[in-house]
Amino acid sequence: MKYQHEQRWAVTSSFSETLRNATWADHESAESDGYLSALMAGRLTEHDYGEMVAQHYFAYAALDGVSRELAGHPVAGRFVFPELYREQALERDLATIYGPGWRERITPSKATRTLVARIHQVADWPGGYVAHHYTRYLGDLSGGQFIRMELQKIYGYAKGGGVDFYIFDDLGSLPRFKTEYRSRLDALGQDLDDREQQRMIAEVRLAYQLNTEVLSDLRHLVKTAA
Repeated sequence: MKYQHEQRWAVTSSFSETLRNATWADHESAESDGYLSALMAGRLTEHDYGEMVAQHYFAYAALDGVSRELAGHPVAGRFVFPELYREQALERDLATIYGPGWRERITPSKATRTLVARIHQVADWPGGYVAHHYTRYLGDLSGGQFIRMELQKIYGYAKGGGVDFYIFDDLGSLPRFKTEYRSRLDALGQDLDDREQQRMIAEVRLAYQLNTEVLSDLRHLVKTAA
């Protein structure tokens, strides 16, 4: 696995804005992945879609588990939101896609195992935990909502299973929550020295890379559907 070369970014604006700007190319790379493009074009079967849901399940079981462990942490605890936990939603989605025997149908890919290992590896570093939390959840609350609408059109899913992963009813207003989340990032950035800020930016870029590699592992499904 190739890691991105370390690159320094000047934190001249809010920390949340610096994070976004420093990782935008990584974000666009993930969105342009061949699997996602085929999925959004309606070229994949429901079970092909389920392969991505399965990989999400293993990643979020790790991320939500670390969140529960860090709930009382003075720094990381600011980014623990039980209403964000995705495990149960993903279980409903997998049951809808594969039926009651879904647990026997899914396995983590090599890329997913690498991502999960990294999430656990940085669990004792608040900046590392926040980097992975930010990478996943801010994406789910933003572009993920477009993905949900498209998947509902393609597969006919309704609330209750299929795309529950993307439904965050317990948050209320998503824009308001994202604004609050970014304000917490900005406050965190003020507490970090330059070295720690750069370290966290690098971890966010790595998180994007690892998540993109998970999608890349699913490209064989695109060839099958072609």
